Amino acid sequence: MLARDLMTPNPVTVPPEAPVTAVAELLARRGISAVPVVDAAGKPLGIVTEGDLIRRLADAPPGPLTWFLDIFRDPTPLAQRYLKAHGAVAREVMTTPLVTVGQEASAEEISRLMEKHRIRRVLVEREGVLVGLVSRADLLRAVLRAAQPDSARLEDRAVLHGILAAFREQPWTDTFWVFPDVAGGRVTLYGFARSEVMREGLKRLAAGVAGVRAVEDRMTPMPLILRAML
Repeated sequence: MLARDLMTPNPVTVPPEAPVTAVAELLARRGISAVPVVDAAGKPLGIVTEGDLIRRLADAPPGPLTWFLDIFRDPTPLAQRYLKAHGAVAREVMTTPLVTVGQEASAEEISRLMEKHRIRRVLVEREGVLVGLVSRADLLRAVLRAAQPDSARLEDRAVLHGILAAFREQPWTDTFWVFPDVAGGRVTLYGFARSEVMREGLKRLAAGVAGVRAVEDRMTPMPLILRAML
């Protein structure tokens, strides 16, 4: 399988000047462990992970001999650590450089990159613009899908394309924040719903797509920080 088949398309992102407190709230509400940081053109600049935020809590005060040892050390790494631990916005706490792949990268190539760099996710780019994210969980799902008959996988993919097409046809839908998944004809809606009316509309719209057997709603209310960006 290729990155384009594995990735979560259009992942939630934050701008480089997003406050760290807002990023932490986003991770908690969305139930995700990382969020890419992109510029106005969609180019990925870095990624903020739970580890980056936890580092703020784990930044211990210097010990009694640290001042003496620091005389013989290069101060640059210490300064960088301080900035990441005390950064106020996403740009100051994000992890760089990024590990990225193109849409044609294979699952094997992505697995090797994760192992080599000891990371949990890889960003997918197209012409320098972020289009998706492949996590370890996505690779595990690929292993499970491989056990399905080819016909079942093709049917689920056709249903997913039908749902996305139906969403795009309606002017009131917000596909940037809603992520449908299909397995065995059963649709699960992830992401954020702006309102209860939109939530019900998306469920009914998905249920009307040919091949859909059931629809499960796992969307959560949209966080205030995201509403402010709309």
